[in-house]
Amino acid sequence: MVKIIAEIGSVHDGSLGNALCLIDAAAACGADAVKFQTHIAEAETLPDAPMPPYFKGEPRFQYFRRTGFSREEWKSLKAKCDENKVQFLSSPFCEDAVDLLESIGMEIYKIPSGEVTNLPLLKKIALLRKPIILSSGMSSWDELDQAVALITKHHRHLTILQCTSEYPCPYEQVGLNVMLEMNNRYSLPVGLSDHTLTPYASFAAVTLGATIIEKHFTFSRKMYGSDAKHSMEPDEFEMMVRGIRAIEIMLSSRVDKNSLDNVALMKEIFEKSITASIHIATGAEITREMLCLKKPGTGLPAARMADVVGKKARRDILKDTIVRSDDLTA
Repeated sequence: MVKIIAEIGSVHDGSLGNALCLIDAAAACGADAVKFQTHIAEAETLPDAPMPPYFKGEPRFQYFRRTGFSREEWKSLKAKCDENKVQFLSSPFCEDAVDLLESIGMEIYKIPSGEVTNLPLLKKIALLRKPIILSSGMSSWDELDQAVALITKHHRHLTILQCTSEYPCPYEQVGLNVMLEMNNRYSLPVGLSDHTLTPYASFAAVTLGATIIEKHFTFSRKMYGSDAKHSMEPDEFEMMVRGIRAIEIMLSSRVDKNSLDNVALMKEIFEKSITASIHIATGAEITREMLCLKKPGTGLPAARMADVVGKKARRDILKDTIVRSDDLTA
């Protein structure tokens, strides 16, 4: 089954209450996992590091420090995920963050696009020999090759997500072809971290074999922060989940085109039978002009018209009566 991740990130804006409620909401929408971002400002960012172009609300260092959680708060978030039976995920952005997440029982690591070239961080995580989800939004093939080689040197519990680090991502830049190439190149499971504003790219990715779909999640796109305005609101996310589950059913359910049991009644209602267009007397040689085709399809089918023409009537066949096999003689 496709794993659907609700990317909460930092949309909670530093409020533990918001974060806890976002977990509840994502679980209610059918998410399999919720993902946060574990930022430790002093360990990962210089005070004058710029904010991304799509968010200029406050200095990055200040933003990460203000919206970060303590170890006890992270423990409560993981407990809330356990309570909701959804998987807790968080992307560490420095080695200290890995240590923090390990201390609360992290089971699977999500490596964000901006850390793919951070080989020391990747090695630290790979040595834990826990499953890894690797986003690829900022990486060339060479960079991704290095990251995959480093991780798979220690284990192959790795899924690679095609990702385009544009917010929002236009359809032309989704890169479903890249997702397929990743699967061919590494012989590893693949998925999509979808930064478009609709579910369509996720639907397409699932039909092409994605095993993970990640989508940003928020209460409202009017919330403050770097991600909210590019995220899905609960009703949209729930609709996406329903769509993915429907696609899974369609992909896994084989239809036998030669088995007509499920359409037998419809065939009788909608198809046509060979019918007498006039009164045909006993012994008359039947011509095409004596016949027509009318619903229901409970008699000789239209496809057998040539078999009926030239036969003789064994008995009188009344006008607008379906012709039966035992009405005919050679």
